[in-house]
Amino acid sequence: METRQFGKTDMQVTVLGFGGSELRGSSLANAERLLGTALDTAGINVIDTGECYGDSEDLIGRAGASRRSDYYLFTKCGHAVGEELPELPDWDPRVLEASIDRSLRRLRTDHLDLLQLHSCSLDVLRHGEVIQVLEKAKRMGKTRYIGYSGNNEDARYAVRTDAFDVLQTTVNIADQQEIDFTLPMAIERNMGVIAKRPVANGAWMYDEVEPSAYYHQYWERLKKLQYGFLQKRSEHAFEIALRFTISVPGVSTAIVGTANPDRSIENARFVEAGSLRPELYQEIRARWEETTDQHWLGLV
Repeated sequence: METRQFGKTDMQVTVLGFGGSELRGSSLANAERLLGTALDTAGINVIDTGECYGDSEDLIGRAGASRRSDYYLFTKCGHAVGEELPELPDWDPRVLEASIDRSLRRLRTDHLDLLQLHSCSLDVLRHGEVIQVLEKAKRMGKTRYIGYSGNNEDARYAVRTDAFDVLQTTVNIADQQEIDFTLPMAIERNMGVIAKRPVANGAWMYDEVEPSAYYHQYWERLKKLQYGFLQKRSEHAFEIALRFTISVPGVSTAIVGTANPDRSIENARFVEAGSLRPELYQEIRARWEETTDQHWLGLV
């Protein structure tokens, strides 16, 4: 699988990464099968998870610790989830430090390749304490690099601090604001860029979506965007959607979460075809520019 330089880090990451969010609630046997397929058959070398993804970190640690050198391990931190310091709010520096140590224990490793603030708000970022906690973790060898995961003005502020090595942000056919307003800033600073939700949760596949569903906004946007390649709801649509995201300038890797081992193999086959032809890429971008309005912000 194609690899790309991950910004100013020393990592060469596969253009497709494995997202750990869908692992939560899985059996250990299934987690081992999912990771084994992603690493060995699909050829992925990036695993991205988060401390608030239920038991995802623990399952990854149990399933993958014996082959830690085969992949780059990324996680996210920041929420007061679990038994540590339950009386304190999210983003308290003490909570953040406890969260980092808990992630290392769960993942059964002495260091991360990337530690990210997880959708931390602009107000919290401005105080600076959370950034200092991550910088301290980096100095102590708990993580090699630090990053910010989020969108919109929060992400742009994080980029402007020049504190982070990596940005994880939403990029897909239904969520393109960051292409115009955030990624150019990250590229200028030679940051590694992780695209999350690269296939827009496949929202076009549903006849109806409950308004409470977190991808409901994508479903509504795609009805207005009316991309021709989505009309048949085929695997071809997933391929175009994923290849669009990896075609975006600056994107190093696109993280796809799945509970189906075959999906990692299929996604790997899609990305092997490479970037979209320029005409199709520009057609999708032009349709977005024609249709979007000021309320179509990046979904966290």
